[in-house]
Amino acid sequence: MAFSADELRVLRRALAVALHPAPLADADVHDCLRLAGSVDEAVREANRLRAFLLADLARYRTALPGSAPGYLELLQDALAAGYDPTPDDLAALRGLRALPVAAALLERCRRLAEHSVRARLAAVTPGPRTRLLALPGGRAAAQDPKQPRPQPKSEPAPARPQPKAPRPIPTPGEVFPPRRKPLPPPAACAAG
Repeated sequence: MAFSADELRVLRRALAVALHPAPLADADVHDCLRLAGSVDEAVREANRLRAFLLADLARYRTALPGSAPGYLELLQDALAAGYDPTPDDLAALRGLRALPVAAALLERCRRLAEHSVRARLAAVTPGPRTRLLALPGGRAAAQDPKQPRPQPKSEPAPARPQPKAPRPIPTPGEVFPPRRKPLPPPAACAAG
């Protein structure tokens, strides 16, 4: 992102006020708001450009191997802009491995993908555990060796419940009661 000389002057003034608070004139406030709007617009434009670049990269990737030169050039631009390669990119580069540029990009993308995965895993895994200070036996107890450590209160172990006698296995006659024999059909009454 590049700033004009006027924008740099406003930015320098805003930073000076942030470091040494002082009241600002109305013109200075308007300049700061205008600069913030310009920065926001630049960020939105950068996001639109990034979305376009990624969509273009996906189009070229689906048209491989015919679009290999354009795809490799777009991928290099995307990587320079901070793009993390996807598994689709790695698979496409494996298919283009015969090209020297693709082979070099494949190695670069593998390193970037591995670094990205390691960073995500490091963010997910918890840090080292620390001892609790408020509980007996914590760091406070370890710092003063003259004081005896409080012994944990020993409670009598709860009595184990006696296991119940196993239930008898039901017989097939209990599970499947015998069928009743069907009744003979009622005799038709003769109408008289």
